[in-house]
Amino acid sequence: MAAAFERPTFCCCRKVVTGSSKSEERSRPRGPPCPVDIASSSNFQHFELRHLHLELEVNFVRRQIEAVEVLDLVSLEPATRSLVLDSHQSLLIRSVSAKCSCNSAHNSWPLIHRLDPFTDYGSSLVITLPAAIKAHTNFQIIIKYTTADGPAIWWLDPELTSGNSKPFLFTHGHSVCNRSFFPCFDTPAVKSTYSATVMVPPGIKVLMSATQSTFDEQENIYRFQMEYPVPAYLLALVAGDLISADIGPRSRVWAEPCLLKMATAKLNGTVERWLSAAENLFGPYMWERYDVVFLPPSFPIVAMENPCLTFIISCILESDEFLIIDVIHEIAHSWFGNAVTNATWEEMWLSEGLATYAQRRITTETYGAAFTCLETTFRLEALHRQLKLLGDESPVSRLQVKFEPGVNPSSLMNLFTYEKGFCFVYYLSQLCGDTKCFDSFLRAYVEKFKFTSVVAGDLLEFFLGFFPELREKCVDNKKGLEFERWLNASGPPLLEPDLSQGSSLIKPVETLYQLWSSETLDGNHITDIDISKWKTFQIVHLLDKLLDRSPMPPEVMMKLSKSYSALLNSMNAEIRIRWLQIVVRNNYLPDFYKVRRFLENHTSRMYTGPLYEDLCAGTMKAIAMETFYLTQNRLHVNLRRAIQQIFAHSANPAAVMTLLEDKPSDTTTPISLRNVNVYA
Repeated sequence: MAAAFERPTFCCCRKVVTGSSKSEERSRPRGPPCPVDIASSSNFQHFELRHLHLELEVNFVRRQIEAVEVLDLVSLEPATRSLVLDSHQSLLIRSVSAKCSCNSAHNSWPLIHRLDPFTDYGSSLVITLPAAIKAHTNFQIIIKYTTADGPAIWWLDPELTSGNSKPFLFTHGHSVCNRSFFPCFDTPAVKSTYSATVMVPPGIKVLMSATQSTFDEQENIYRFQMEYPVPAYLLALVAGDLISADIGPRSRVWAEPCLLKMATAKLNGTVERWLSAAENLFGPYMWERYDVVFLPPSFPIVAMENPCLTFIISCILESDEFLIIDVIHEIAHSWFGNAVTNATWEEMWLSEGLATYAQRRITTETYGAAFTCLETTFRLEALHRQLKLLGDESPVSRLQVKFEPGVNPSSLMNLFTYEKGFCFVYYLSQLCGDTKCFDSFLRAYVEKFKFTSVVAGDLLEFFLGFFPELREKCVDNKKGLEFERWLNASGPPLLEPDLSQGSSLIKPVETLYQLWSSETLDGNHITDIDISKWKTFQIVHLLDKLLDRSPMPPEVMMKLSKSYSALLNSMNAEIRIRWLQIVVRNNYLPDFYKVRRFLENHTSRMYTGPLYEDLCAGTMKAIAMETFYLTQNRLHVNLRRAIQQIFAHSANPAAVMTLLEDKPSDTTTPISLRNVNVYA
């Protein structure tokens, strides 16, 4: 991939326009020429997408959605005779037609179409356009299709929900999954408004990532409108047994009835506090409402920043500090990722790195610098742990990653896009010498580029234009810290933040770890440190260090269990899973019953995957297989396949597969990296 500064950029001296209306936002001049997106098979550069409309009829019994899609388009090139959309082999395309008011007449045509192979995560829907559609002419494409079992659409039987009462459906578009939900320009470079009508069985509530919604009770139809342009991956739907409670003047929480009381208690009043802090830092919240919906444990990641409606996994409710960080991170995406979006997945750090920096500015304002430094220390140590496993030369450790054809962008959901990206943004903040000045820069950056998609050159050119004195000092070419080196060098961050303000919380962890690591255990000094009063991030930081040191001498493991096992067993799942991984890696048999019990009670990938990996890597594979055999019917099919892959890639896979009901979905090697709660 070319260096960032070789990409076309906005003029850095263009003045910031304030106070624009929604219609003005949508009619802004087009930005720089679209970069190539190797993850999209579409010819999106040849068209302008004005609006997308979906008509959906959800059938839980058949696990299908009957759909009609209408694309409002303008052709930008005179010789374009075909429209190519990203699609998926799971979609059954029934018909394609076009409508156009050409030569003062209303015309309609059935269109020839075909589905061509592209990658294992998508196909190309090639549509032949009629000659009557000329350049700069408005026209509509109408696609009638049926969804099947694609990666974007997750069907849950009642047993897989928290309430066990009704079926559940949610969609997950990040990064390139929504092409299996609706044919589209599935690239973050393209944004448009959208609308939808959704018909579901009685008793099912439907939500979407939209600014407006209505419900026609007589026809049992939900109608949605997103009034601001968003990329395809941020269009999301959830349907199930959901009820709500207001938690602030512009926020409510949605959850299954059995979870609503807990969810409301956790977030009541705090979300508005976080939103207000973010607005003080980065400018007005532009999406009108900020709601949160808690999804069943089958949700494949921790949280997703769908505009107006954050999706978050319900099992995080028991871990207060992780819940705080995860929701604030998704709030930060309202400015960085949703409003201003990375134009290609090769530069995902433009979303995640900036959102992580913004998240930490918000937590510093609301919870203090010490808490933020503790959380940052925990994440940066996880980054270095990941780097140690991959090696300093790993290409995925670059901020600008060069995709090879066929590589799924979702494979880049790693700590480098978050933490190395954060470190680069932190370095930029230090260059300007004042955190408040950098806040002002970020406000101006969002105002300038909101509702568009950008490349790294846009951010960096605007930064140097905003601080002309830094351009004069050639800070972009400072030896050893060149911007281009930040973007294209593999390995650890070139500079990490000063976290000394967190010493009051971090130093006790380091002290206790050193006591447990010494050749001779000092029992008196160990018992003097009461971790029951510690914050969750302090405890998980300690446990991660002990996990890295495992296996430990048997006498140390016995003393650890005697000191902490009962206490940790009463704490949240983020703590318990780390303790149980220590149990497994040290083959500490007296606590193995707790491992089995944990796997019987938790059905989310974020908690089951790491334990199954550790069990299969050691001598306890039989326990893993037996537990899986007893619990697999309560796991989503995608999680079952993931665990089957873990079994299949450990010793003697043939014997394992005779025990399991289903074959693995593919033969790719499962990633054995520690699952470190990577949010979206």
